[in-house]
Amino acid sequence: MNPAFSLCVYCGSRPGTLPSYAQTATQVGQWIGAHQGQLVYGGGSQGLMGTVARSAKSAGARVVGVIPHALAAKETANESCDELHMVDNMHQRKFMMAERADAFLALPGGIGTFEELFEVWTWRQLEFHNKPIGLLNVDGYYDGLIQFMQNTVANGFVSDWQMDFVFISDNLNDLLPRLIEAAGLSISPGMQRI
Repeated sequence: MNPAFSLCVYCGSRPGTLPSYAQTATQVGQWIGAHQGQLVYGGGSQGLMGTVARSAKSAGARVVGVIPHALAAKETANESCDELHMVDNMHQRKFMMAERADAFLALPGGIGTFEELFEVWTWRQLEFHNKPIGLLNVDGYYDGLIQFMQNTVANGFVSDWQMDFVFISDNLNDLLPRLIEAAGLSISPGMQRI
């Protein structure tokens, strides 16, 4: 059976300091599975990446991992993915993840997560794709980034229309359906919220 949608999730290869980060990653994975979706992610077994993949798989989602050979040991490649793609470099990883996705979601993470978010955001404003992007602001994790981005608008380096390309919310039950609907897809109205 084909998945109803394919959501690319960017998040940390570390768990972070707050329990709510892993709880939210678990809930995102459960939501994807409960709505017959597919998870596309960085292919690792550790941190929030591993958490979202395990919970998605347990909830019945199809899981696609993409990981460079050089990171397979460091991030412990997740051999339980339905598809695990081993690629040569980060450029191939990000391109394949973007190609396989209907929408993008950033959870808490570090430099790699920021870079992935900003790259798909840049590609969106350059019209390299027309896929929705979401930022899930778990327990205020992204407050500083959001404030910084508002400052870039105030200082004339980013326009309001560019900011509008990213849906920002602290509520996954509001954000995830918005992303899927903005991708032109639908989720079954009978599905339970997580």
